[in-house]
Amino acid sequence: MTAYLSLRNIVKSYDGRVNAVDDVSIDIAKGEFLTFLGPSGSGKTTTLMMIAGFEEPTAGAIELEGDDLIRRKPYERNIGVVFQNYALFPHMTVERNVAFPLRMRRFPRDRQGARVREILELVGLARFAGKYPRELSGGQQQRVALARGLVFSPDVLLLDEPLGALDKSLREQMQVELKRIHREVGITMVYVTHDQTEAMAMSDRIAVFSHGTLEQVARPLDLYHRPRTRFVGEFIGDSNIFGGTVDESRPGFVTLGALGPVRVDVDAWRRAGKGAVDVLVRPERVQLAAPAGAPPPPNQLLMEIAVIVNYGDSVLVIGSARGQRVRMRLAGAPPEAIREGATVTVGWRPGDEHLIARD
Repeated sequence: MTAYLSLRNIVKSYDGRVNAVDDVSIDIAKGEFLTFLGPSGSGKTTTLMMIAGFEEPTAGAIELEGDDLIRRKPYERNIGVVFQNYALFPHMTVERNVAFPLRMRRFPRDRQGARVREILELVGLARFAGKYPRELSGGQQQRVALARGLVFSPDVLLLDEPLGALDKSLREQMQVELKRIHREVGITMVYVTHDQTEAMAMSDRIAVFSHGTLEQVARPLDLYHRPRTRFVGEFIGDSNIFGGTVDESRPGFVTLGALGPVRVDVDAWRRAGKGAVDVLVRPERVQLAAPAGAPPPPNQLLMEIAVIVNYGDSVLVIGSARGQRVRMRLAGAPPEAIREGATVTVGWRPGDEHLIARD
């Protein structure tokens, strides 16, 4: 991948003792939609603000097409920013809000109107040009903020949890709109969120943050199926993670404490090496041991069902096996055997798990 925007060994400390961002390096391709994902306090927004120029790195380098950004003031960087709180001017119409960055950059006056109309058309707000922010819904105000961030054709558009204030339905609509706009404009976008579903749905790649460090950068499905650390496996999607030990005397076997030995993919067993590993099995990979006409899976557990959560199109079954938490997701309506308080045999096939070597 050719780097367009590069972060090299970025460090940010506010007190000289603790690093809010600790040695973060990322290469971002031109036109990429990259999401910074992590819990509160993980360093993702601080990293975004350093790209924008609102925070100064304690150490490291930020380059855009080889040019050093750190020496430039925020207004000297051709970077757009969209905030969660919209930050619209209440006394200005939609048209004037969107035109504001053009006026600040001394964009030719005779071309400002056409450019504003073009961007408002792109975000679906052309007929609201004369309205004031107070007359718009939350979703419409967010589109105005997005239009303002795009109108001056920035090199990079930064979005700091821009959908956080919207309800679920509107948030999903805006996810679709953002992906459409990204596709049509082709701009490089860096997006911050703590919502894993949002990140999975929108991103070309996701950078997972934890305690100021970068855990993994990968495509969404790679993060889901092949997390590099236990944190990523637990943070992305639903999971069963069992602590185990590689059985060096039996190729393809891992011992899961009280659950005993289980068979795993032999190639994954070889890559895991020696010692302790975490065995990740996604709930949709766990199945009832004896569905009609199907051979039972090699790895079987007796699961005591505690809770059943019905999502309509699927059912999440939560229980335990010899003191280990187990989660199983079934498509459609559950069979009669699936009821709270029941004990059922469940399992998975070798290769349906992912082994995470422990440090």
